Amino acid sequence: MAKIADIIKYEGDNSTFVWKHPCEDFNTTTQLIVHESQEAIFFMNGQALDLFGPGRHTLETENIPLLRRLVNIPTDGNTPFHCEVYFINQTEQMAIRWGTDSKVQYVDPVYKFPISIGASGEMTLSVADSRQLLLTLVGTERMINRQQITAYFRAILMTRVKTYIAQIMKANAINIFEIDESLEAFSTDLHKRLAPDFLAYGINLNRFYVTTIVKPDGEAQYEKFKELHFRQYADIAEAQLQQKVGIIEQQTEAQKRIIESQSIAQKRMQEGYTYQQERGFDVAQDAAQNEAAGQFSNMGIGLGMMAGVGGTVGGMVGGAVSDAFAGIQTNPVQPTTLNKFCDQCGAELTPGATFCDECGAMQVSPDICTKCGFKFIKPGKFCPKCGTKREE
Repeated sequence: MAKIADIIKYEGDNSTFVWKHPCEDFNTTTQLIVHESQEAIFFMNGQALDLFGPGRHTLETENIPLLRRLVNIPTDGNTPFHCEVYFINQTEQMAIRWGTDSKVQYVDPVYKFPISIGASGEMTLSVADSRQLLLTLVGTERMINRQQITAYFRAILMTRVKTYIAQIMKANAINIFEIDESLEAFSTDLHKRLAPDFLAYGINLNRFYVTTIVKPDGEAQYEKFKELHFRQYADIAEAQLQQKVGIIEQQTEAQKRIIESQSIAQKRMQEGYTYQQERGFDVAQDAAQNEAAGQFSNMGIGLGMMAGVGGTVGGMVGGAVSDAFAGIQTNPVQPTTLNKFCDQCGAELTPGATFCDECGAMQVSPDICTKCGFKFIKPGKFCPKCGTKREE
């Protein structure tokens, strides 16, 4: 005679969805223990009767009214009866792997070559309706674990996933080399499509992820188009890099010019002259280096007038102009008559005058440089040969 159980409790592991207790004979005083995140359902003759939640339950007549309707149970506490108890694990079962059992055949929408791909990922399941799960899936099974649940839904998964991927890649022109960018969108859409199919069997599809698209690596045609695709983007990246380098070089050159301009301006400020005065120096220097200085006479411009211009620009520039014209001829021929102009105000001097009759400035200086011995041919403040200040 089979032993009558006194205590009925769950003895499976946490990866099990449904577990049937091996004992089927109970007394009306038997204790039923249901853990948290579990439910227990009584079956008799294949019919689901009462459902018990977490806690300790004594199998008395008052606690199993549906069983009381089927059989006449005495209330003496010792009468056995025959039933089955199924425990339903309602915890969320995570990281359940899935994968397509065959490749999806389609034509790449960009490069127009046929290709075969597969897909795989993970999903998270939990029991939504214990009674419905037992009635639709369990049957005579004593236990249903994660692997069995996946096997039950394999046909649904394969049909939905393969059809969806082929359709969505064609509709959105997603090429095989960029498909990984769409994994999140694939996961969201497939979760919405699959959830009703699982719920029909009392299972919640809490999460669904497409983590990998299996590509035909190693196939000659696939590798050829793969190289073509990435070569295209490599060329674009190289062109963009060269463009950036060119822009940087232009910016660097512009920065150099700005720095040079700032340095020149700072030098002018420190030495006390302006841009206009600097241009006056440049004009005088160019005129002094021009071997055809006689052209000034042909244009009606005398050397004395150039020196006069120097006086109007300023004493500094006037001296530079005078000094520059002093060096035009290496072996100058002393003119018998040479008009002279005042270094201070630029007025024409009376021949042989010692002072300017306009401003009164003294015009007489030593004729020989005390440092280099150069013979002066006109008044000035510095020696045009060595730059030594002339004695007054």
